[in-house]
Amino acid sequence: MRRDIFQAIADPTRRAIVALIALQAMTPNAIANNFHTTRQAISKHLRILTECELVKQDYKGREIYYSLEIQKMKEIDKWLEQYRKIWENRFNELDKILITIKRKKK
Repeated sequence: MRRDIFQAIADPTRRAIVALIALQAMTPNAIANNFHTTRQAISKHLRILTECELVKQDYKGREIYYSLEIQKMKEIDKWLEQYRKIWENRFNELDKILITIKRKKK
């Protein structure tokens, strides 16, 4: 089953993992140390994030380091941008209405 990036970020633990590795590449054990869950649960989350191509694996000797795949994050941002414009327009409309109401009260 092919997962998409929105399934990946739907889970709060996976979002927290993304936030952690956005700063620096980390091993699964280093990531797991930040959570009150099993190493296996973190491995499952990392597998899903990898399947969605939101994180990439770099092998350094015997260690695997996970880092954020910036291009996939840009995909999320691009999708959100269309809604951001709608929200901004609606907030601007609301501001205009509030200013009109305020003027009428004076």
